[in-house]
Amino acid sequence: MRLWRRKPELTCQEMVELVTEYLEGALSPRDHARFERHIAGCEHCTAYLEQMRITIRVLGRLPHETMPAPAREALLNAFREWKEERA
Repeated sequence: MRLWRRKPELTCQEMVELVTEYLEGALSPRDHARFERHIAGCEHCTAYLEQMRITIRVLGRLPHETMPAPAREALLNAFREWKEERA
């Protein structure tokens, strides 16, 4: 018989790392519940989540061509490098 162990609560750093997946609805039900338990008790992460929602809403209204191609590539490369460093 396999016992279902509850994963430890999320840290603020883990919450930040999972925020995109949360907003995209890509978290497992278990991690989604952990995420929501964390933001329910952490005012700073709740504020961060709201900032991310506002950012997405505002950026969604910007025309694609407002960012020059070199700046877009530099930004994408920075995110790729950051993700590789975290792996």
